[in-house]
Amino acid sequence: MSEELNEVNVDSMAVLVEYIARSLVDEPNEVKVVVKEGEGEVTIELSVAKDDMGKVIGKQGRIAKAIRTVVRAASLKSDRKYTVDIL
Repeated sequence: MSEELNEVNVDSMAVLVEYIARSLVDEPNEVKVVVKEGEGEVTIELSVAKDDMGKVIGKQGRIAKAIRTVVRAASLKSDRKYTVDIL
């Protein structure tokens, strides 16, 4: 496999988070993803409609934890740390 296919970029991580969130909520047009880059760290801020917040967080935060786990797994080959904040 080429090196380019193994690279993780910020845009692909944002698209991944947005796709997962849109699949979970009743109002997919209200899903917004903002990326903030720092030194060696990228924060992906996810916001959804107020009524959909529970669907993204899940019981006892299980869905939110799963989203963060998927992002962490997808970014293993990256030299950056990715975090997901749900606003």
